[in-house]
Order: sequence, then C-alpha cells, then structure tokens
Amino acid sequence: MSEEALESAPASEVENLPRRVLTMGPREASELLEMEPATRIAEVLQSINPAAAQDILDEFDPQTRSAILAVTPKAQREQWIRNEAFEEGTVGRLMEPPTAIVSPEMSVRQAIDRVRELVKKAFVTYGFVIGRDRKLIGVITMRDLLLSAHDAPLGEIMIRNPFALRGEMDILDAMKLVVNLHYPVYPVIDAEGKLIGQVRGQMMFEAQAIEISAQAGTMVGVDREERLATPWPRSLKFRHPWLQLNLLTAFLAAAVVGFFQDTIDQIVVLAVFLPVLAGQSGNTGCQALAVALRGMTLGELGSGRERALVMKEGLLGLLNGALVGLSASVGMYLVARSQNNPSAFVLAMIVFAAMVASCMISGISGALIPLSLRRLGADPATASSIFLTTATDVASMGIFLGLATLLLA
Repeated sequence: MSEEALESAPASEVENLPRRVLTMGPREASELLEMEPATRIAEVLQSINPAAAQDILDEFDPQTRSAILAVTPKAQREQWIRNEAFEEGTVGRLMEPPTAIVSPEMSVRQAIDRVRELVKKAFVTYGFVIGRDRKLIGVITMRDLLLSAHDAPLGEIMIRNPFALRGEMDILDAMKLVVNLHYPVYPVIDAEGKLIGQVRGQMMFEAQAIEISAQAGTMVGVDREERLATPWPRSLKFRHPWLQLNLLTAFLAAAVVGFFQDTIDQIVVLAVFLPVLAGQSGNTGCQALAVALRGMTLGELGSGRERALVMKEGLLGLLNGALVGLSASVGMYLVARSQNNPSAFVLAMIVFAAMVASCMISGISGALIPLSLRRLGADPATASSIFLTTATDVASMGIFLGLATLLLA
C-alpha cells in the first residue's frame, strides 16, 4: 500500500490493523504488513506486545526489515536490536525502551521539565536514575517529584537499590518474583547492573496467557503459530505430519489387537470391552499428563521431584483402576451371563485385572512422557497426547487380550 493509498484508506481500517495483526501468527502478520509502507509497519509493531513485534519483525526479509528499522525512532530501533539477542520466553524479548532516564545530580525541577516533554510522546510511569556507567542506582516515582522541593537533587529522593529483572530470566520465573509486587513497570538490567530496558507487568502476564493457551494445541500436534486467521494450506502443513505420526502409532495399537485375533474370534464379548478399557486408561493418562504439564508450566516440578510425580500418578492409576475395575467387572459378568458364557466369572476377573494394570501404566505414562520430552530438549507438550494415546491403547488392549488368551484360549 503506497503512502497515498494509506492516506485515502478508511480510518477504521488503519486503526484496526494492530488488532488484526494480533489475531495472526507471525508469518501471516508479516505478509499482511508487507503491503503497508515501512512507517506504518513501524507504528503497528510499536503498538503491540514487544515479544509479538519481535517475532513478526524476524519474519521480514532483510531488505524490508532494514527499511522498517530505518524509519523507527532510534530508542525503539536499538531496543528491538537488543531484544533480538534474547531467547523466546525470556524477559528480554518483552523489553521496551526506558522512557525517563535521569541522573542523580539532576534537580527535581529539571526532572519535571523533562517528564513534561516526554509525556507528549510516551507514557511515563517511573524515572530511572542511572550513574555515569549506566548502572541502575535508583527509581523516581511521580509522587516523589510532585511532593519534593524543586531544588532537591534526585539522588536524595530516589528509591535506592530498586527491584529489577534480568533480561535472560524466564518469563515464568519473573512472574513468580513480581506476583506480590504489582508494579506497572519493572526495570531490566544486565549482569553488570546496567539498565537495558523496561518491561510492563501486563505484557508478562499477557505473554504467559498466550503460552498457556497454546499448550492444549501442541498436545495434539497444532503448531503454536497457528491462529484462526491462518490460511488453510499453512494449517494443513502444520497439522498433517502429526496426523501421519498418529496413524503410525494407531497401526501399532491395531497390530496388538490383530495379534490376538484368534482369541477375539473365540470369545466375541471381549471386543465389546476393548473400547471401555482404552477409554478409561486413556482418561487416566490424560489426567496425569495435565497435572505434569501444569506443574512444568508453573515451575512447580523442580529438579528431584520427578520420581515423586511418577510414583504418585502410578498410585492414583492403581487406585482409580481398582475402583473403576470393580464396576467394569460387574458389567462384564452381567453381559457374559446374558450370553450364557460359562467363563463369565473369569472374564470379570480379567477385566478387573486389566483395568487396574492399564490405568496404573497410563498414569505413569502420563507423567513420564512430558518428562522424557523435556529431558530430550523438546517442548513437553509437543504431541504428548498422541504418544500417550498410543501407550495407553497398547497397554490396555495388550494386557486385556493377553490375559484372556492365557486363561481362556
């Protein structure tokens, strides 16, 4: 879109552009913005979550990216370049340029005059006091500026040794530190204590909310980048490989059933209870998986607690399997008796034993799968549901049909 086209475009269309960008993945957003002039792209990126802006900026080709940076205010341009050095999911990706930087020698009157000029271009919450080496030594609140004597130096009224975050800090770890502080803005420093940016509390919670919302999709092979506005060809590209993997694992479960085909042909009632066992063990595993992923997301699953998690989920699977197994065994007994099967009681015991064993294995699998993925360096949520379904199906059907073959065939 040319500058002339931009000027003639409806105001609502221009104003809604940032909102449209936020409904898209980074690649789709960059493709939409490519039609806009560089100045407009820079304006949009400055108006959205810094982490999202960084992801979108990374999608542009070098030439377009350079054009965007060239028309971006110097402070924001330098901040984007600085943020790029930090990994995704860290505080550094969320940094904005500090809006009010002052020196300890500056008077209150001088600081007020500077803030009056700054608020015409940006929202100012705090003044950050830095020394000559750019180390953060204090914070000035607007209340202090309002109530202090105009000739007082900022070094006398500033809050010394202020709380600050580190750029390389994981967002979740940062949220744990600030959960009881509730400051609107936090200064960000490097290893030497130098001020490198500021981050808004709202942006941290927004980033974590997006991360949690994406977790349910990644469990079944939906890419984190996919949004409602993602074109169907790209959605197909994201999803289809995982469906092929799911099909492959389904063949494994089918092979288990096929191995015991002769037993099923002899005792047809077994086929009725295969979905029952698979469903119950699958739900047990999903419960354990949900707890494990929640613990990882909230940082509750620290080093050394993995064994306790696996043992707990195994015990819960055992107990839940026993309780559910009692009900299922009664159902099997009644069905077998209605068909005049002479092995009704043995079939009921097989259902009970298979339910207990498969639920216990499913609980352990639900805890072990995300732990194993994390140990391998992968996202613990990535397609974990697909792997869990395979494990629970193979375990439940294999144990059930194996016991039936051993005791009845």
